[in-house]
Amino acid sequence: MEWRDEGFVIGARRHGENAVILELMTRQRGRHLGLVRGGRSSAMRAALQPGNLVLASWRARIEDHLGAFTVELLAARAARFLDQGAALNGLATLAALLRLLPERDPHEELFELADDIVLRFTARDAAAIALARFELALLGALGFGLDLDACALTGATDDLAWVSPKSGRAVTRSAAAPWRERLLPYPAFLQNASDEASADEIAGAFRLTGYFLARDIFAPRGLPLPAPRALYLETLGR
Repeated sequence: MEWRDEGFVIGARRHGENAVILELMTRQRGRHLGLVRGGRSSAMRAALQPGNLVLASWRARIEDHLGAFTVELLAARAARFLDQGAALNGLATLAALLRLLPERDPHEELFELADDIVLRFTARDAAAIALARFELALLGALGFGLDLDACALTGATDDLAWVSPKSGRAVTRSAAAPWRERLLPYPAFLQNASDEASADEIAGAFRLTGYFLARDIFAPRGLPLPAPRALYLETLGR
């Protein structure tokens, strides 16, 4: 069994004296693990930093085996984040979210979104907007997508501003008035392709996605939301 694909590094953990088990988010094959022999050498450690883009060749005798990677560095991105705490916490958050995906389950759209986020981490607001959209897309990919196309009460598709925490359905601004304090915000930038949003809108988007990630995905696994996510959001509020 053998294939080649491009992917970016999610993480690597030590295995034996000189090897590491590398975790990649690949374009065609989703989240994938493999052994990298010599992965603890100084040259390979630099290449296998989270966020770096690599061309990976995977080989195994049987498809279900862990298999072995050989990797070629395509873009050394990690060095740009070394002195940026927000970017490092954002990257750790992204990696934790990607680990929710079943291994070897293709999600090319999520790969594209996540790869774009890595490129944006040096631009604070642009990265935050992209990460909030990624969290919303991840909910859908994991089977917990929200129903945000029309108002749950009126069927209207304009002026959607809130989301019910019970049903995950959108509500218009006017229809939500009597229950506004109980609802979650639905910022406009999650409804269109705009790359502009206020700090309050960004915070509202993460409040929305965080609620459903915690309730539907992390809590059933007995896990809290990733700690780096809270640190990342804290830097956005400064």
